[in-house]
Amino acid sequence: MSIAIEPAGLSETQRQIVELAREFARTRIEPFAAEWDRTAHFARDVIDALGELGFLGMCAPEEYEGMGLDTVTYLLALEEIAAADASIAVSLSIHNAIPTTMLVRHGTPAQKERFLKGMARGELLAGFALSEPESGSDAAALRTRAVRERDQWVLSGAKAWATNGATADLMMVMARTERGISAFIVPTDTPGYRPGKPEEKMGLRASNTVALALEDVRLPADQLLGEDGAGFGYAMEGLDAGRLGIAVQAVGIARRALEHAVAYCDQRRQFGQPLRQFEGVQFKLADMATRVEAARALAHVAGARRDRGEDVTTSASMAKLFASETAMWVTTQAVQLFGGYGYMRDFPVEKLFRDAKVTEIYEGTSEIQRLLVARGLYPRG
Repeated sequence: MSIAIEPAGLSETQRQIVELAREFARTRIEPFAAEWDRTAHFARDVIDALGELGFLGMCAPEEYEGMGLDTVTYLLALEEIAAADASIAVSLSIHNAIPTTMLVRHGTPAQKERFLKGMARGELLAGFALSEPESGSDAAALRTRAVRERDQWVLSGAKAWATNGATADLMMVMARTERGISAFIVPTDTPGYRPGKPEEKMGLRASNTVALALEDVRLPADQLLGEDGAGFGYAMEGLDAGRLGIAVQAVGIARRALEHAVAYCDQRRQFGQPLRQFEGVQFKLADMATRVEAARALAHVAGARRDRGEDVTTSASMAKLFASETAMWVTTQAVQLFGGYGYMRDFPVEKLFRDAKVTEIYEGTSEIQRLLVARGLYPRG
């Protein structure tokens, strides 16, 4: 049973993109998601296949061989992938939203030619390294250093929780210079770039998350992105887009949990009738469906504002906050409706429950989102 977006409400382009993403998710992702979760790994050929279809270039302009999609269409496609497996979706989201956005807005023509085109074609998978062992929510306190030595930058330090950190071909790494925090384009085959072992996570287990050691990583001077000392602002721009990706990732998780719950409550019988005939179950399903629709709407409104060139920090934080808490609430209700079966790994809602939790944490915890929303209520300080 599907409770997906109705194609009739979309433009022809959006309908085609959604159908392409949905079909790929149905045939190439969902049948294998449980096994990937058990083994904490998915094959790179899945990402390569998505790249061949253009899904690694959704946010890159057509002149750099991307799809040049508007934000809302990108969010529609990402939700379909997330409903099949959030681990794949987060790899796509990080790649499309943060390093791609940063390169599009601040890269030189040479950097776009060298890196952005390969990323858009799906030949290069990108990641983002901002957080550190001692600077998570307080990202501006990062300690990784970048020192200029003639025509090179030398990076030294440690990063934590880097999505795609051991599987990406290049990482956008944030480091502190004499002028402030700067952004650097780091191919992962650069000597001194050392990913740690994959983290053992509660959810999103197939997504590669590692600590990084940067041991005198030497980069040509032209792999500084934009202006020296301006990188923190670039990262915050990227995170606005990234938070919208996490919002629809959460919507995809919640939607799939709702779909499973609706089907189960139709099939499962207790006291001589299907569960869906009980008023208490009906109320629970109604609340689940309403929250999923509201979360999607918030994300799409923020996406439309971004496409109009408006500042979306507040609305992106609202969308990420509400959608992530919706995913956690909806998956909790789904487990409850499944009863004892919901607690078993043989049934899909258990995985969705575990996958939902991290959406309240990464790319800014719910507490950080609330701070950002509150600050947005007082724009003059």
